[in-house]
Amino acid sequence: MLVFIIKKLANAALVMLAVAFLAFMIFRLAGDPVDMMSTEQTTEADRELMREKLGLNDSFLVQYGRFVGNAAQGEFGISYRNGQEVLGLIAERFPATMELVLVATILSLVVGLPLGVLTAIKRGKWYSEILQFGSIIGVSLPSFVVGILLILVFSVTLGIFPAFGRGEVVDLGWWSTGFLTKTGLMALVLPSISLALYQVTLIMRLVRAEMLEVMRSDYVKFARARGISRTKIYFRHALRNCLMPVVTLTAMNIGTLIAFALITETVFQWPGMGMLFIQAVTFIDIPVMAAYLCIVSFIFVFLNTMVDITYAVIDPRLRNAK
Repeated sequence: MLVFIIKKLANAALVMLAVAFLAFMIFRLAGDPVDMMSTEQTTEADRELMREKLGLNDSFLVQYGRFVGNAAQGEFGISYRNGQEVLGLIAERFPATMELVLVATILSLVVGLPLGVLTAIKRGKWYSEILQFGSIIGVSLPSFVVGILLILVFSVTLGIFPAFGRGEVVDLGWWSTGFLTKTGLMALVLPSISLALYQVTLIMRLVRAEMLEVMRSDYVKFARARGISRTKIYFRHALRNCLMPVVTLTAMNIGTLIAFALITETVFQWPGMGMLFIQAVTFIDIPVMAAYLCIVSFIFVFLNTMVDITYAVIDPRLRNAK
C-alpha cells in the first residue's frame, strides 16, 4: 500500500511540474515583463534594475527552478495590473468561487440522485422519458446560455433574484461568506443553478444506468422473492451499490466546476477566481494567469490522487494494478 501511495504522489508531482512548466512558459512567451511594468517615465537604468530584481538575466533553468520553488510556497509575484501580491488577490476571490462550487455540488446531488432513481424505476413512463429528453438538453446547452436565460426569466422578467454580484457578505477572518445574509443567499441561486445544471444531468444519467444494471442482479431478484418492499430494495440495496461511481464523479467534478466556473462568474459578474482570471487575460496580467493555472491544476491533481488512494483502500486488487 505504501508503494502504491508513493507512486501516486510521484505521478502527481510530475504532473504539477509539467503544469508549472506551462505556466512558466506563459511568462516567457507573453512578452517582456519589464515592458508591461514600465511607464513613459521609466529610464533605461530603471529597466535594467527591474530586470535584475525580477531575475530575468538568469538562465532558463535557473528561472524555471526559482518559479517552481516560489510556486510551491504560494509565491507568484506581483500582479501587473493591481500591483498587489497575486496570492493575496486569489485569496480574496477564493471564498466566492468555493461557495458557488459547494452550492452547485450539493444541488447536483440533491436533484440528480432522485431523478436518476426515478427514471430507472419508472422506465418507460411518460415523465421518465421527458426527464431523459431534458437531460440531453441539459448536457448540450452551454452554461453561458443557461445563465443568460435564467437572468432573462428570473431577474429581468420576474424580478425575483439579482442578476449579478454576490450580495452582502460577512467576513469571518480571511473568509468572506454570503451564507449569513439574505442578499448573499439570493445572489447564489441563479449562478449555482447555471453551474449545477450540467452536473445534474450527468449524475442523473449515471445513477439511472447503474440502477438499471443493479436491478438485473441476482441479489435484487432474491430480495423481491423474499417479499422485501420495493422501497427498501430501491433505496437500501440498489442505490447504495450505485453510490461509488457517483462519489467518484462528484469528487472529479469539483475540480471541473472550479475550472469552468469562470464562464458562470463572467455571466453573473460573480467576484470569484474565474472572474479574476478573465480580467487577467484582458489586461495580460501574466502572474495572475499563471497562478490560476497552477492552483486549479493542483486541485485537479489532489482530488484525482485522493480518489485513486481511496479506491485502493476499498479494493486491494487495484494496489497491484499497473
